[in-house]
Amino acid sequence: MAKYWSGAHTKHRLQCHIVWVPKYRKRVLRGEIANRLEELLREACRVNRWVISELGIQKDHVHIVMQIHPRDSVGKVAHILKGGSSRVLRKEYPGMEEFLWGDSLWADGYFAETVGKVDEVVVKRYVRQQHRSP
Repeated sequence: MAKYWSGAHTKHRLQCHIVWVPKYRKRVLRGEIANRLEELLREACRVNRWVISELGIQKDHVHIVMQIHPRDSVGKVAHILKGGSSRVLRKEYPGMEEFLWGDSLWADGYFAETVGKVDEVVVKRYVRQQHRSP
């Protein structure tokens, strides 16, 4: 379970679930390529001081649940993970070019969702009831 992190003037626990797919939803993420992708994603997170809670690499998509810092937008995180891994994998596995045209392994965009300890209904109820406190 993710822990609360502290900054100079902050306390935070920002967890997000990000999903992205290879171009044309090609089923290229298997074997050696999937293993190398996992290494690259874990390294990028280590360097950026993000923490992976779960990582799932399927043949045609990637799921990652991770804790990030308030200074980093989800868009920036997705850009770093997708861009860096695409560059390295296309260089190390040039045979993928047969299936993927252009200069990117990944399709445009991604899915992102926040993940919390409690659900939205509980948080809304808590906020709504704050003004009722004596």
